[in-house]
Amino acid sequence: MPPRLPFSQAAQCCAAAIGPPARPTTSLVSLFAALSVQTRSASILASLSDNKGAYHKRIRRGRGPSSGYGKTSGRGHKGQGQHGKVKPWFQGGQTPLVVSHGRHGFVNHRAPEMMELNLDSLQTWIDAGRIDPTKQITPREIIRSGVIGRTIKDGIKLLARGGENLKTPVDIMVSRASATAIKAVEDAGGKVTTRYYTKEAIRRLVKGESVNTDTPLPVGPEHVEGVLAQAKATKKHYYRLPDPTSREDIEYYRDPAHRGYLSHTLQPGESPSLYFKVPGTKPIKRRVQEVVDPEMAKLF
Repeated sequence: MPPRLPFSQAAQCCAAAIGPPARPTTSLVSLFAALSVQTRSASILASLSDNKGAYHKRIRRGRGPSSGYGKTSGRGHKGQGQHGKVKPWFQGGQTPLVVSHGRHGFVNHRAPEMMELNLDSLQTWIDAGRIDPTKQITPREIIRSGVIGRTIKDGIKLLARGGENLKTPVDIMVSRASATAIKAVEDAGGKVTTRYYTKEAIRRLVKGESVNTDTPLPVGPEHVEGVLAQAKATKKHYYRLPDPTSREDIEYYRDPAHRGYLSHTLQPGESPSLYFKVPGTKPIKRRVQEVVDPEMAKLF
């Protein structure tokens, strides 16, 4: 089927074949004539298809070899697998491994999923000029530079791969850091600070809705007025960064070995743990009170 022609062109062709040339139409008339008739090629009939996802191909089993699942329908020859149904945990009749060996360990589904930043990647991005080492490196700069991708998770952990190649002193703040990575950064003249972040807090940092700081929110009714006055003084509303609430997180960021931002709250000789206390140097003197039972005293 040949393609359709606009009405104006068809009329001109017919007029030229029949008699003298027709009076030329104005440009405005020809424009409306071209717009009033829709031109569509007949070849679109051969390219019609369903929308993506509207049709799912069905596997035709046992209907010949063309589908690849003919004859035995993908079940193979003989045996229980072809004649009946085998449960996925069936192990051929032997004692199941979970019975003979038991279950070991567990999967912590509540564990935070950390993004990993290695020191060799950090030095490569610094050499390429994609991260400025003269300013503090926060999760905002790390994610925006793309050194660990732009998929935001629960936090960023600094790892020590390629620590011998780190030559630039950096001031970096992340969620967690390994002991080897901390040593490598400090040997290069840098500084590591670990701070508590959440996925939503990192997302707001990247969008510019929060300001990164290593100062925790003061606790106590005497600080309420000062915090409110500071919030009202700022023209733009910023979300504050959260502080840890679970015991595990509080103890992690109170530990100076982890370079936690809450380590300044420890008193001299105080343990980062909220449960265990550091034994003192002086012996503990206990006052023993003698309790004398009156009935027992009569016997003596």
